[in-house]
Amino acid sequence: MNIDDYESLPTTSVAINMTAGAIAGVLEHIVMYPMDSVKTRMQSLSPKTAKYNITATFKNMVKKEGLLRPIRGVTAVVAGAGPAHALYFGSYELSKEFMTKVTKNNHINYVSSGVVATLIHDAVSNPAEVIKQRMQMYNSPYRSVVACLRGVYQTEGLRAFYRSYSTQLVMNIPNQTIHFSTYELFQNMLNQERKYNPPVHVIAGGAAGACAAAVTTPLDVVKTLLNTQETGLVKGMIEAMKKIYIMAGPKGFFKGLSARVLYSMPATAICWSTYEFFKFYLCGIEREQYKSSIVGKSTLQPRDKGYVVLSTTSSDDDSKLPDTKETTSPQSPTSIQQPPVPSRPIKTVCELSTSVTAPPLNLNTRHSDVKSPFERGFPTT
Repeated sequence: MNIDDYESLPTTSVAINMTAGAIAGVLEHIVMYPMDSVKTRMQSLSPKTAKYNITATFKNMVKKEGLLRPIRGVTAVVAGAGPAHALYFGSYELSKEFMTKVTKNNHINYVSSGVVATLIHDAVSNPAEVIKQRMQMYNSPYRSVVACLRGVYQTEGLRAFYRSYSTQLVMNIPNQTIHFSTYELFQNMLNQERKYNPPVHVIAGGAAGACAAAVTTPLDVVKTLLNTQETGLVKGMIEAMKKIYIMAGPKGFFKGLSARVLYSMPATAICWSTYEFFKFYLCGIEREQYKSSIVGKSTLQPRDKGYVVLSTTSSDDDSKLPDTKETTSPQSPTSIQQPPVPSRPIKTVCELSTSVTAPPLNLNTRHSDVKSPFERGFPTT
């Protein structure tokens, strides 16, 4: 696939972003799921495990509940992470492309695109998150994803799967705005040309995940309480915050902070590096010509050889270009030196002016009769 084909197929770009995002999301959650189980257990208000650190929590899970206990519920995450992350990355890239037509401020672009991606992602992932955390709890009565799904629905109804949705949005909107802004910041500092650069993607992804996780831990504790309660007595974010404060004090809002950061840092590094790899791989473009996601849609660098950059501009813009003469050689027709063309926004066919400002084209003119480039195809008057 060449550059022109890629640019003319926006649906192909969306499909690539969504496919890469789905693979990245599934891989991220599978690899980091045991640490996620430890984080959930540490954030619970159970007095039996309240004082356990990361190592003690993990050992207690394996010792008392079996070797496979830390990965119980992983199938729910796999089922939810694929479509959720596909929509997550697809909507983020599309939103960035749209926002370039609205604002030139990069930070506004990143924040607004992150909000759109979060709203769509959480609507899909919230039920899977409820099932996952119910199965991660201490002495969970559920032995399979299907049993958990059926039990929660029969006893608490459909609302149980979206009880924490508003809290999750309150948490994830600032989380993802910090996440995307930090990732793009590191990309701008370390990879300005937006090449495919795995070390930069890992560093930027890890830093983004750590910063976002540390700032939003209190809200994550509130969300965990709403997701894991079985009585349904705590019905909203305010009530959950009061409950946490009464039972654990101010420190209760930071339960599992270290586990959350240690989970999020490698998880986001894996997610972003996997996403960037598959986006690069599925494009089928040579590495030298490829550009990763930038402000706006993913674009490709024009090749230095074999292409002549054409720019559709007005007569006023053309007057600013330096005057150059074509020099041709009969032995080497490809040795034409093209002057550097200033970059301008690319116009679509619909945006081009339809007014006729030049004389009509003379189709009877022969190539040998043309005296200069300006006379080519026009009558001499």
